[in-house]
Amino acid sequence: VQLQASGGGSVQAGGSLRLSCTASGSINVIALKAWFRQCPGNQREIVASIASDGAITHSDSVKGRFAISRGAVKNTWFLQMDGVEPEDTCVYYCNARTIGNSVYWGQGTLVTVSS
Repeated sequence: VQLQASGGGSVQAGGSLRLSCTASGSINVIALKAWFRQCPGNQREIVASIASDGAITHSDSVKGRFAISRGAVKNTWFLQMDGVEPEDTCVYYCNARTIGNSVYWGQGTLVTVSS
């Protein structure tokens, strides 16, 4: 499984951004699709996830502002980021976990929020 993340960039506080992740390879074995982020000085943390049965979770720090969703085709998922704050300035990674519990990462996309 190979993951390609895109959509990062610079945005002003209060604005919106949409991240995309496209998977290639053995996409039928993906059981969980997620977004993580690593903010300056912090460890990588999970932002949101969506399971193959549609179950969705969001971290408390983004709940109500960010939304994970699946694309119309099986191999894409998104992170809609609304009401961004300077504290959301991080490198965002898409992540996939397979039914065999293997984990794959995208290359990371930088989001910079200016106040």
